[in-house]
Amino acid sequence: MARNRRLILSSPSKVWDLLSDGHRYGEWVSGTQQVLAVDPQWPDVGARLRVRVGVGPLVLDDTCVVRICEPRRRLELEAKAAPFGAARIAMNLVPWAENTLFLLEWHPLRGPGTRMHGLPVDYLVSVRNGMMLTKLARIAVGEQRGGGAFAAGPAGRTP
Repeated sequence: MARNRRLILSSPSKVWDLLSDGHRYGEWVSGTQQVLAVDPQWPDVGARLRVRVGVGPLVLDDTCVVRICEPRRRLELEAKAAPFGAARIAMNLVPWAENTLFLLEWHPLRGPGTRMHGLPVDYLVSVRNGMMLTKLARIAVGEQRGGGAFAAGPAGRTP
């Protein structure tokens, strides 16, 4: 399992606004080339988000299904990317004074990823997720400050 955390110098409600707008995932989710479709009920449990992910010509279509939604606190997705299987993506927003401590966990559920996860894969996923949280923090802080200069809190991984 890969775990990341980040202090975002923005309120949990501002961070939640980004998570609850499926059309904006391409702005902060690393590797997303295009948001293909978002269910109108997003992020209600069962709602789906379809995205095209990849690097250069190597692309695949991914579907994320909301498994748990606790507005302004917790969002858990199941990301399905054939032929690689599926993974659990858990995002928890913890109020930290007027800021947000964002906790992110990634864990393979089905497919080859269940056999490959461990130090090398989890490390690579942690690096990717760290970049993703940096983008999310910059957007949330920039919007909270009215689009001006932004600053994001320290990033870190937990083993």
